[in-house]
Amino acid sequence: MPLRTLLYRYFFFGWLFRDVQHGSRLERAAAWRHNRVQAQWLPTYLRRWLLGGALLYALGGFVELVIGAPVLSACFYVPSALSMSVDAVIAAAWAGLKVLPTPS
Repeated sequence: MPLRTLLYRYFFFGWLFRDVQHGSRLERAAAWRHNRVQAQWLPTYLRRWLLGGALLYALGGFVELVIGAPVLSACFYVPSALSMSVDAVIAAAWAGLKVLPTPS
């Protein structure tokens, strides 16, 4: 598998899930069950994004305080802040798949 695909699969989880909006009622129910099983991987992705965001934040702090380049530190702070929105999406998806009842 190409490195680009591996990196995509390491950080993004959309490839794990099936669309529950299309197909017959049986196909949608099967997709929902599949998605609930695959939700077990969402905490792993959450940890990856939290760790990546914390690492970028630490690098930004290092560049700003030790090297003294506040403009360059923004290159680390901005992706760190953006990773928090990805964390919120992952947490909401995981909670939704664990808590919500099966759609009818």
